[in-house]
Amino acid sequence: MHRFYLVMIIGMSPHLPVIDLSSTARDRVATEIDLAASEFGFFYVTGHNIETRIIESLLERSRTFFQSPEETKQRIHMSHGGRAWRGYFPVGGELTSGRPDLKEGLYLGEELSEDDARVRAGLPLHGRNLFPNVPGFSEAVLAYMSALTTLSHELMALIGRGLGIGENYFFDRYTRHPTVLFRIFNYPASTPDLRGVGEHTDYGLLTLLYQDDVGGLQVKHGSDWLDVPYVPGSFVINLGDMLERLTSGRYTSALHRVINTSGRARISMPFFFDPAFDATLQPIAGVGPAKPRPDLVARWDGLDLRNVRGTYGEYLIGKVSKVFPELGRDVFKASRN
Repeated sequence: MHRFYLVMIIGMSPHLPVIDLSSTARDRVATEIDLAASEFGFFYVTGHNIETRIIESLLERSRTFFQSPEETKQRIHMSHGGRAWRGYFPVGGELTSGRPDLKEGLYLGEELSEDDARVRAGLPLHGRNLFPNVPGFSEAVLAYMSALTTLSHELMALIGRGLGIGENYFFDRYTRHPTVLFRIFNYPASTPDLRGVGEHTDYGLLTLLYQDDVGGLQVKHGSDWLDVPYVPGSFVINLGDMLERLTSGRYTSALHRVINTSGRARISMPFFFDPAFDATLQPIAGVGPAKPRPDLVARWDGLDLRNVRGTYGEYLIGKVSKVFPELGRDVFKASRN
C-alpha cells in the first residue's frame, strides 16, 4: 500500500508522496507516479541524478541578480525581449486572475538562434534569452535547463508506462521538440500582502520545481490547502492542464498558490516541460478518470478543459497573454501584420 493512502486511512492530514526515481523497480515507480498524479496532481521526486553543484551554481547567481539595483535589472526588462517573451519583470509585473503577484522574476527558455525554424517562423515564446550581466549566469541556466529536460523526458516515459500506453507515447506525439520554458522568481521578504502568487494551474504537461528552504507553496486537495514544504534533494513535480486534458481527467492539474509568511526572501525556479508548439491536442483513447470529476467543469478560470481544441501553442498564447496583457497585445498585433 502506498504511503500517502496509509496517511489518509489512519485519519491524519494527507501529504504529497515522495517518489525515488533511483529505484530499479520501474513498474513500481510508474505505478506510484500514476497514483500520485491521479490523487494529487503533485508529488516529490528524489534520486533524480541532478548534481547539487548545478542547482547551487544557479541559486547563487540568481540571488546576486535579484540583489542588484533596480536600474540594473530593468536593462533586461521583458519589453526588450520581443516575441520570445524573455527577460525581467518587477514586483507586481505579472498577473494571476487579473491581480498583480508579489514577486519579481526572470522569464527564460530554450536558447534558440535566429536560424532556428521556429524563430524564422516568428513563433511567440521562441528565441534568445536576455541574460543578466552576472558572471557565469548564462552557463548556469543552460546547464540547469539541459539537466531538467533530460529528467522531464524520463518522467514522461514513466507516465506513459503507468498509463499502459508505452514509454514512447508522449515523445512520439508531443515532446520530440518540446516547448521548454523556465522561470526564476524572487518573493520579497516583506510585502503589504502575504499572497506571493494567487491560485492557478499550470498550462502544459509537467512543471519541475526547485524551491529553497523558505517554503510557502500550497496545493489544493479537495477542500483543503496542503503545504508543500522543502524536502532536501528533491524536486516538486506537478501536472499541467495538458495532461489533465490528454487523460480526460484521470490526472489532476491541481490548483496551487504561494503564501510567504516566513519573513525571508524566497527563491523558486519552476521549469515547464510542455508539448511542441504545433502539437494537436488529442485525448488518449481508453484513458479517463476512475471516478467522477466535477472539478473538470468548475475550474478556477471557468474553463472546461474537455472543450480545448487546436494546438498547444494556441492554448499557451491565450493563457500567457492574460499574465502579461501588454506583451500579449504586441504579439497578436505583430501576428496580424
